[in-house]
Amino acid sequence: MQVNMHEAKSQLSRLGELAWTGEEIVIAKAGKPYLLLQPYRERSRRELGSLEGQVWIADDFDDTPLEVIEAFEGASGGAA
Repeated sequence: MQVNMHEAKSQLSRLGELAWTGEEIVIAKAGKPYLLLQPYRERSRRELGSLEGQVWIADDFDDTPLEVIEAFEGASGGAA
């Protein structure tokens, strides 16, 4: 469902309820989609160490060459 900004202001409670039931609510500005009204969802907190043992660096991974680091940092002698 697409509504204009004025309608969204006057019908916000109703539109919020529709969004909670799964209806996609697009709010338009000057006839063009501008905002998407979605229900708030709690995000689960990421726990420190939750990926322990699941992520690793390959044995054949090379350190970044000094010339590349210098180029990024803008050090003299680096290719900028």
